[in-house]
Amino acid sequence: MCPTPRRSVELPPPLGATVRPDGVEFSVYAGHADGLEICLFDAEDSTGESERRVRLTDRAHGTWFGFVPGIGPGQRYAVRAHGPWRPAEGLRHNPDKLLVDPYARALDGQVTWRPEVFGHVVDEHLHGEPDVRDTRDSAAYVPKGVVVDDTFDWGDDAPPLVPWSRTVLYETHVRNLTRRHPGVPEHLRGTYAGMAHPATIEHLTDLGVTSVELLPVHAFTSEPALVQRGLVNHWGYNTLGFFAPHAAYAAAADPQGVLDEFKGMVKLLHAAGLEVILDVVYNHTCEQGRDGATLSLRGLDNRAYYRLDERGRDIDVTGCGNTVDLRHPMAVRLVLDSLRYWVQECHVDGFRFDLAVALGRGRDDAFDPDHPFLVALRTDPVLSRVKLVAEPWDVGIHGWRTGQFPPPFVEWNDRFRDTVRTFWLPDTARSEHGQPGHGVRELATRLAGSQDLFGARDRGPVASVNFVAAHDGFTLADTTAYAHKHNGANGEDNRDGHDDNRSWNHGAEGPTADPGILAARQRSVRNMLATTLLATGVPMLNAGDEIGRTQRGNNNAYCQDNDLSWFDWDLQPWQRDLLETTQFLVHLRASQPVLRQRSFFTGRPAHADGTADLEWYAADGVRMHHAVWEDPHVRTLTMFLDGSELESDSFLVVLHGDVAPAEVVLPGHSGVAAYELLWDSSWETPYPGSKVEPGPVEVASSSVQIYAVRA
Repeated sequence: MCPTPRRSVELPPPLGATVRPDGVEFSVYAGHADGLEICLFDAEDSTGESERRVRLTDRAHGTWFGFVPGIGPGQRYAVRAHGPWRPAEGLRHNPDKLLVDPYARALDGQVTWRPEVFGHVVDEHLHGEPDVRDTRDSAAYVPKGVVVDDTFDWGDDAPPLVPWSRTVLYETHVRNLTRRHPGVPEHLRGTYAGMAHPATIEHLTDLGVTSVELLPVHAFTSEPALVQRGLVNHWGYNTLGFFAPHAAYAAAADPQGVLDEFKGMVKLLHAAGLEVILDVVYNHTCEQGRDGATLSLRGLDNRAYYRLDERGRDIDVTGCGNTVDLRHPMAVRLVLDSLRYWVQECHVDGFRFDLAVALGRGRDDAFDPDHPFLVALRTDPVLSRVKLVAEPWDVGIHGWRTGQFPPPFVEWNDRFRDTVRTFWLPDTARSEHGQPGHGVRELATRLAGSQDLFGARDRGPVASVNFVAAHDGFTLADTTAYAHKHNGANGEDNRDGHDDNRSWNHGAEGPTADPGILAARQRSVRNMLATTLLATGVPMLNAGDEIGRTQRGNNNAYCQDNDLSWFDWDLQPWQRDLLETTQFLVHLRASQPVLRQRSFFTGRPAHADGTADLEWYAADGVRMHHAVWEDPHVRTLTMFLDGSELESDSFLVVLHGDVAPAEVVLPGHSGVAAYELLWDSSWETPYPGSKVEPGPVEVASSSVQIYAVRA
């Protein structure tokens, strides 16, 4: 055991490794430890044999620190923590285990899943007794932190600062998007540099999206159970280091180069006008439950960093074995420091918080929208000015909290997803047999900005991130091709992934050569894309949906780093048509303020005949009334959007969700001389519009029509 510290001072230095002119100052929090050592390694050492230990002799407020002369950027290092092993009290110190500094800005090496990396005794299958301390050394089997040089030539880089009302999010994976892209040089495919390559940027800018939301890029590792099945954690929701970019996503080989490559990606995306949003996982770490490995936080201060019960066991509201305890000041500081680092040093533009409810659970374990961590985000002079996106649920009790986050958060709107899928897929399938669906009331609410969810606290419709597909679940094309998940490749006997997919295979499960089924599926994809991009709120596209990407029915491809997940850029004609259609819809939205409202529609009359800024009509051209709103057999809804107060065109959108074609009456009122049909989802690709008079028109089965109002 290390001796007690030599002296104490009033305030510790900044946490992590700080480069000074003649050495490096290290500072690590371990509030319940008796002593800490910084362990230095040669860069070429893969076995840990070069280890040199330096005892940190200064301590203040639970933080241990000290200065090591003669070293600088490139130095590999880690930590050993001495202290009590009392698992029933949540204390699991073990100096035989090498620990990653939570503030390390680069990592070198990977976790090798062997018994040595566990703080407790396990067998060759990594099973054992969580409360019996293991004495084997882990140095040869864990990553080391790397001291880095933070200087970078940012030039004239500036954040694009895209307003929420103009934002179109594009959720993607660094590796998936470019791994097979023919326009990206092979050595750059699947990397940060590949993401910033001109061929990738051209696709994004031509598509018209404004903000790239990247699946986790914090350094992560694969779960041992996956490795034992011959798989990997591909999505990255298994964080090891909150400050270090994931090295496997870089073309660069050295840790400094990895960090510089990430910054270079941000700089080039900014130059193209694209924001960079990071999907961040602060709710849990890769150490899993008490039967998991000891890699960083658990060995430093398990009781401070993780939420534990009275027996010292993890309280798991994430489904991943542990929950970071955002009730503890040092855990809050870790997360806030990490967020500020990515904004200030790496210039990112915002964050999407995975399982954000877990970050706002208070002392009584209930979600509190005024939780100190959420208040800190809202008031921090740096973080309150960037985009903050909440995934408004976790797996704990009362974990579904859509609409309950405070401003300036925006939220993934799962109610939008479920409503749009239900209208265009299961309800359309029911209409084949004359069965009632769910009517159109819920659809209208979602199209108008979900005021029932986001009308309080002056949030507005831009608090709703509207999406119908994301990384988690079926791709958009697969919602139209599979009635059931097909996750056998994940090795869990198809038990993993959602069962409530609200999908419809249109008469055949999976691939088919039937031209009628294929045409119907493609139309359903166009319907859902149009609904998302025409709805009030912030649209989010799941990357690849614009080219009809499939995961062959796998709705949980988190462990599939292969062609199941990688985009196939060898596009068939229908995929090129879909891409052109998506571009048309995105650019239409961008050009028309009425399609991207900052405030909810008022319902107040905008014209002398009483027409309001938002009107709803039935198929007969008559304004909707209570009986029609409540009728589950109604499958047609017409939405009139008045843009006269916004220097915008006005639009009429017809949404017809029945398998049979219908006659729909285009309403006539003051200010409408004619309608111009801009787009019809029954078209395989956009065509020049045609003018029609108010009155009856034919609408194809299960389709959307967009009309511009002409005075």
